[in-house]
Amino acid sequence: MPKIKYPPEAILNPSALEKKDFEHIILWMLFNNEECEWSGFTQEPLALRLSTLSKYLSLLKGRNYVENISRGHYRITSEGRKRYLELSTSRGKGRKLSYPPAVIRRRRNYDHWILWMVYNNNHCKWADFLAEPLSINQSSLSKNINILKEKNLIIKDNKVYRITRSGKVEYSRILKGYNLDRQSILDEESKRIEEVTKKTIKFFEKYNIKNEDTQFRFLANVLKLDYSRVESMLKNEEDFDKILLFISTNHPDQYPSYISQEKFSNKYQIKESKLEYYIDEIVENNIFPIKFFKFSMPPDMDFYFQENERLEIILRAITEDHITRLTYLNKLFSRTLDISSTLDLILDDICKTLFEEDLRDSLRDFLPNYINYLAYKIETKRDLIESYNKLEGIIWQNIPTIFQSKSDDTLENQFDEQIQKIDKEIDVSPNNLDLYNSKLKILIYFNQYDEALKLLDVMLEIFSESEKDIQMKKASVLKTMKKVEAGLDIINELQEKYPDDDDLVNYKA
Repeated sequence: MPKIKYPPEAILNPSALEKKDFEHIILWMLFNNEECEWSGFTQEPLALRLSTLSKYLSLLKGRNYVENISRGHYRITSEGRKRYLELSTSRGKGRKLSYPPAVIRRRRNYDHWILWMVYNNNHCKWADFLAEPLSINQSSLSKNINILKEKNLIIKDNKVYRITRSGKVEYSRILKGYNLDRQSILDEESKRIEEVTKKTIKFFEKYNIKNEDTQFRFLANVLKLDYSRVESMLKNEEDFDKILLFISTNHPDQYPSYISQEKFSNKYQIKESKLEYYIDEIVENNIFPIKFFKFSMPPDMDFYFQENERLEIILRAITEDHITRLTYLNKLFSRTLDISSTLDLILDDICKTLFEEDLRDSLRDFLPNYINYLAYKIETKRDLIESYNKLEGIIWQNIPTIFQSKSDDTLENQFDEQIQKIDKEIDVSPNNLDLYNSKLKILIYFNQYDEALKLLDVMLEIFSESEKDIQMKKASVLKTMKKVEAGLDIINELQEKYPDDDDLVNYKA
């Protein structure tokens, strides 16, 4: 064991006018030693009282300055190093600040200056922004500070300003708008990734997540989908991570492995209604600026993948290639585009390279809407200037109409088949709530919202003991139908009956 280094006398025993700074002493020990044992703090020359040591170690661990690497062994974190240097420079000489580079200061974006300062200096005082080299005037500073606080990008904490989680995401975004060297941007982004990765590792360890593909997708989702966007509704960040884990787990690459919402909610201790609600918000209602695609395999498998991930990029390339090729040939020989054979060709290709053959029927249902989405993206491009881009627009301009007509017929047949099948099962087991929920999902999937509301009324009569969940589903359907007030009336009534249920707040957001 290497010899332990201890702080100098000036830190251990400050003058009578100064209080002993236990935070600084502990961080000094951990900064100047690779690691420290509990006994290293309690023996001479430190001889900290057990209660004092326990209090400050808990405080420092809570602020992510210190980590417990094993029982009774402690190590400083990267955030702890920043805090130690901040405390050290503030003693005697005054605190030395880092300032934005000239390329950022050249523009009068004071909000960017402020975010840069609080990100790179841990915290800043009001006077730090008034002094050289920033010299922001009082009125501009007040205006920009208030805007950043309202957006929850910074907070005021004990007379100093600190950056929030949302602020760190915004800081990473604004850096890309400046002509900084690539390495500077990578360094800043790597800081955020390192911070997220540490929390993610703890989450994986706690819930024994070992599949590397799932780990990778989860980390990619966490980095792109910022919790702060839903923090006002979803108070528990770990629940948010569980929701992203569900989406990351049920990926087409994992087939035939799959976990249902019911099993997932039991395994990871999250309410199924909460899980279902936020998956719908993320995937269907696009509350994040990230597009997710979803396709279903009867009876209850839903698979998710993200736009611009590897699978989607290859799927898009294959689909666009077939559509373009067939359009060229059809124009050459004056033929009409055969939708069924086009889908077969695409399916033959993607079921060899991307998806399992068992998913073919589900993908056949999924592809028309996916192709329409691609056509919409191409149609709405603003840069159809070059001859190739113009040609691309011409090729795709009629695709939505062609596929919509085919899709409507296909969907109608599928709807009738599935409803008839589930109705027969309900006739056999009329008191099975799961069957009614399955029928409800079918109605919602095919946009039969009026029928869904009628079914929910029937369910209320039969399953009165599940009133809350059924009414919440009804409010959700009304919200989808843009009948927000009617949905809120239901939730308000439920809140009167169940005043302690926090989940009801989610449906009012």
